[in-house]
Amino acid sequence: MAQRGKELLVGKGKTLSGRQLNDTISNGKFEEESIIELSAKTHYTDYKMISYVKDTTVVDTTLSLKKERLFNHLRRDLLEFQSFHNLGSPYNQLGYSFNEANLLPKTGMRVKHQDFLEIQDVKYYRVPTPTSELFFRTGIQQGQVLNSVLTTNVSPNLNLSVAYKGLRSLGDYQSALASHQNVRATSSFQTKNKRYKARLHFVSHNLMNQENGGLTDASVTLFIAKDANFQDRKRLEVNYTGAESMLKTKRYYLEHTYDLWTHKDTTKSSKSALQLGHEFSYSKKYYNFTQDKFSTFIGEAYQNNIADSTYHNTTKNAVFAKFQSPYILGSLGFKASLSQYAYGYNSVLHLESQTIPNRLKGNTLSAEANWDASFKTFSLKSKIGAIISGDLQGNYLSGTAKYSKDSLFTASATLTINSQAPNFNFQLYQSDYIDYNWHNSLKNENTQFLGFSFESDKLVDFEASWALKENYTYFNAASKPQQYDGVLNYVKAKAHKAIKYKKITLDNTLLYQKVLSGNDVFHVPELVTENSLFFTDYIFKGDPLFLQTGFTFKYFTKYQANNFNPLLNEFVLQDTKEIGNYPMLDFFVNGQIRRTRLYFKVENITSLFSSHNYFATPNQPYRDFKIRFGVVWNFFI
Repeated sequence: MAQRGKELLVGKGKTLSGRQLNDTISNGKFEEESIIELSAKTHYTDYKMISYVKDTTVVDTTLSLKKERLFNHLRRDLLEFQSFHNLGSPYNQLGYSFNEANLLPKTGMRVKHQDFLEIQDVKYYRVPTPTSELFFRTGIQQGQVLNSVLTTNVSPNLNLSVAYKGLRSLGDYQSALASHQNVRATSSFQTKNKRYKARLHFVSHNLMNQENGGLTDASVTLFIAKDANFQDRKRLEVNYTGAESMLKTKRYYLEHTYDLWTHKDTTKSSKSALQLGHEFSYSKKYYNFTQDKFSTFIGEAYQNNIADSTYHNTTKNAVFAKFQSPYILGSLGFKASLSQYAYGYNSVLHLESQTIPNRLKGNTLSAEANWDASFKTFSLKSKIGAIISGDLQGNYLSGTAKYSKDSLFTASATLTINSQAPNFNFQLYQSDYIDYNWHNSLKNENTQFLGFSFESDKLVDFEASWALKENYTYFNAASKPQQYDGVLNYVKAKAHKAIKYKKITLDNTLLYQKVLSGNDVFHVPELVTENSLFFTDYIFKGDPLFLQTGFTFKYFTKYQANNFNPLLNEFVLQDTKEIGNYPMLDFFVNGQIRRTRLYFKVENITSLFSSHNYFATPNQPYRDFKIRFGVVWNFFI
């Protein structure tokens, strides 16, 4: 990607090596044709990012529409999400995916985990020279987000990286401050003969949000009416003030492997190997909700001031073996895991109707196996797992088959069957608020997922999925855990096509979804669309600047969106009010100069001349007209 003493150059028609790159961060292909100047010493493919499942991509310094869509503090595509007004605030979901395969329940407080890095989200690196990335974007009222990463190989076999993300944004409304910090460090090592390999990471989060419960009904009316006296949004009343929620976490992770035996055939093109490994992880989470004075908007309380706290600690030790051979067309792996968990509170709560215990604690022993195979243009990834003893029950079966036809198209099919206990906060919860104390015995959620995808540069990209879910667990309108006694039946289809004419591109994505059964407890908009019309070209003499500018239009049909409960940090069911049917139009100007990408965006232009009915929940507005800018800058020493 670069070499010592020489900067990375990206320019159309300029090359020393004559090599064209077509890459994106996810699949190894650039969306914009670029030529990179290289030396004989260092190649762009030497700058690698390695995922949890050991997929490898190169550090990507290109500018594309996909990069524009990922330019947010979560660094993810937000097609199926609708943001609250402030940076670092919750995202309400417009679409869902049920293809995860897990054995153990999660903590809960799912909204807090939207800005949380799981084990599989952490990246490892391998670079020939010190490499860094700086991400900056302005926030909403006295705020910004900064994400910086520095990585280096101190030797060819040892890589170290450190990263920090800080977010602080005041927001437009009362008591809407968001303040998030995330620190992460990784290391990967291999011996000279590459038989022993190890990787480890440390990740911590401090995710704080002031909570206001959204606008009051009277303020919602004034907001929609565009009352001139309330253009200063802090004059609108919110349901309460003086409340904060905080999620603090730390996680330590280690995986190391040893190739016990390796063998190559006489042509040295096929390899057989037996690998043994050990995996360890320890995480602790602490969630608390504090409030100066209880609010009747949430309910009655045992005491005037609220101080709720929940902890969740997990420890996992796993041993595994992996056998690779051309005779099995790939690799076959086995894993045995011992997991210990403790979730709960500091004291037992005795009520007239029941006694609420202080914790859920136990351990599980699980076994898993996977087979990854490939033959010519066909590949298969499959895995199976089950808890064989312990205090919980769970199992899964998952497989993905993929077929590629040269460079014309790739088609794949995925099947996932999963049985898993509901999240811990559905099972046990304690609060100073009277109505938020429960201990439930719940059935496992049973999920069946079938998905198809078709990708083609010349044709339409298409995805379709069908999910059946038994014992679907949710929070009802009273914010109480409840299981659906029927079968949730949910279908989703998404199509994407970019139409290019010279320097103009029209990029279209359409999502259609339908709840065939269970629509009284599961709500989604029927249609979601996102369309971008933009211009791209190199400008100025010598092509120093690559320019990308245009408009993005987003729209979703009306639906009964869930409400947000800040005490639980969960979305809860409601069936009385609808949001949606509002066009959101953004204008953007992005540019690339060498390794620097500059982003400028005017958000929600339609709010200047249309009705004010843009909401993320019935009482939480989306943001008003805003002008924001940012930068992503890579350094290669």
